[in-house]
Amino acid sequence: MITLIGMGSGTPGSLTAQGLAALQGADRILGAKRLLATLPESCTGNRQALYKPDEILACLAAHPDEEIALVYSGDTGFYSGASQLLPMLRAFGISCRVLPGLSSVQLLAAAVGRPWQDWTLVSAHGCACDPVSACMNHKTVFFLTGGAETPATLCAALTAAGLGDAHALVGENLGTPDEKIHFGTAQELAGQAFASLSVLLVEHAVHPERRTPGLPDEAFIRGEVPMTKQEVRAAALAKLAVRPADTLWDVGAGTGSVSVELALAAPQGHVYAVECEPDACALIYRNREKFAAWNLSLIEGRAPAALEALPAPDAVFIGGTKGSMAAVVDTVLAKNANARICIAAIALESLSAAIAALTAHGLSAEVTQLAVSRTRPAGRLHLLTANNPIFLITGERK
Repeated sequence: MITLIGMGSGTPGSLTAQGLAALQGADRILGAKRLLATLPESCTGNRQALYKPDEILACLAAHPDEEIALVYSGDTGFYSGASQLLPMLRAFGISCRVLPGLSSVQLLAAAVGRPWQDWTLVSAHGCACDPVSACMNHKTVFFLTGGAETPATLCAALTAAGLGDAHALVGENLGTPDEKIHFGTAQELAGQAFASLSVLLVEHAVHPERRTPGLPDEAFIRGEVPMTKQEVRAAALAKLAVRPADTLWDVGAGTGSVSVELALAAPQGHVYAVECEPDACALIYRNREKFAAWNLSLIEGRAPAALEALPAPDAVFIGGTKGSMAAVVDTVLAKNANARICIAAIALESLSAAIAALTAHGLSAEVTQLAVSRTRPAGRLHLLTANNPIFLITGERK
């Protein structure tokens, strides 16, 4: 028989009465060295610093008649090692019970006098997480930190993405005599150092308004750089079939209008806008800030060379290649042979180059022509003025 016990903050006072009783009745206690050192004197001195599942299973096999207790910090149901061990115990038919403890979420909420029922819970403890995506998609986010990721590193990532003004607080050594709460913005907390046992809460980040693709042209900061128009953007996103967590490229991003639309359509993903013209790059930064599209990164450089270091895309919009159409398509499909591609072309030569680049990879090119006209006043009348026809070229595997 083994009992899995959550020890809360790891101090004797944070143990539940049930947990303390189980520890006092155990023949052997397992767990991390830090937790074993804080056990009450009334518990057995037969203690082993074991916490890896294979070590625990071996100990149970070696002592089948003992009452064994295994202690975890925090709560057994909140990013605890118990989640990995429990299925293994069941698979071997080993009898077990679980006694939960106080989690760091509860301790922080109690320390600041707030409910935590509407917080989004994210672990950055020994695992990768995307704090920018989490804060863009949720109003209040609790981060469990540890290892390489600290409250300061997470706040630095938020600041670098433009979320430095978000309200944040850090809870240090919660539930212990050394407990401290630090308040500030993400930018302010990014420059501070915190104890290894710390958690982070971020709230009130600016959330862009969600809407269907096809923002009005006048919503963007434009300058003299050519911009993909509203109707074309809406059609291109439909062709790309953008999903919320996609990794997306916008090659030849211009003003960043398509990049912004992609970023808003994929709030859990990331967009890489590739552009080589300095004036256009400046506009992309401004439009990213205007629409709070913080999951958008500008890559200043010329494709295809600027694409080499990017992560494999799920979908790619190609708005301009400066004569390198074939090389850009080659690079995209080398990264992901199944990437969804939509190419915009105005000139017939660009249309031909796009079709040739796709068919060279065994793709069947589909061409859609968009001929958009808009009204303009002429005295008491309204006449239609035509924009240049646009070709959208996509490719599918035969």
